[in-house]
Amino acid sequence: MEAQVRKFLVVVDKTPECKVAVRFAARRAQHTDGRMTLLCVAAPVDFQQWGGVEEIMTDEAHRDAEALVYDAAKIINELTGLTPELIIEHGEAAECLMELIRRDRDISILVLAAGTSKDGPGPLVKLFATKVQAIPVTIVPGNLTDTEVDELA
Repeated sequence: MEAQVRKFLVVVDKTPECKVAVRFAARRAQHTDGRMTLLCVAAPVDFQQWGGVEEIMTDEAHRDAEALVYDAAKIINELTGLTPELIIEHGEAAECLMELIRRDRDISILVLAAGTSKDGPGPLVKLFATKVQAIPVTIVPGNLTDTEVDELA
């Protein structure tokens, strides 16, 4: 019987703690012969007065998401030699994340880093820590240094 390869999923966004989640998942994937998937969600555009302007704003949101996910993939590749799967979705982050987890049965672990601001750990951490039990979740402190992540992972 062949062992299943772990597939780590990280949601890539503009938060500072995202880099911690990416590094932790990359190191875990490296140490366990796993794979990685990066999801970046382009937020929906709420502008419907002129179709052309809405299309431009949607294209810009997609380009921003591409830049974020490519930057994270570059870090992973330079750090570990792994080439992650890249996914860009359009919509609300929680909905896109849940749909990806439903759709891709190979995803083994969701890795999130908790925010360090006074606003709490972040909406996805709150959601997966309290309500959603769809997949195992690793939540790492968002204020870890690279050295601390490397030692922990």
